[in-house]
Amino acid sequence: MSGAAPFAPGVHILLDLHGAVMLRDARRMEAALRGAAKAAGATVLSCHLHGFGEGSGITGVALLAESHISIHTWPERDYAAVDIFMCGKADARTAAEYLEKVLEPQRVERTEVLRGQEVAGAV
Repeated sequence: MSGAAPFAPGVHILLDLHGAVMLRDARRMEAALRGAAKAAGATVLSCHLHGFGEGSGITGVALLAESHISIHTWPERDYAAVDIFMCGKADARTAAEYLEKVLEPQRVERTEVLRGQEVAGAV
């Protein structure tokens, strides 16, 4: 079928957030991950965050029916790494925009990849 968009089962977005808020607060960060999933139209299956102690960062993941959102923070560097992968009707871009708004970073670096993309002639 000529002119059809290539098949890609999911969108994978990597966010580097510099100068964001809530980098030490696992409870509020869980709410942010759940909010991002909801905004994207995704279904949260489970969510688990772990804080590394007073003043330290957190790591966590929201496991979604449509894949996942994960975060790792380094408050001592004012930095958070976010990984969003969604397939189906869920919108990873909307999840990214939600987190960018809620976490209020001073600077964002966004990388987007269409995963599993079929390329004509590829082996």
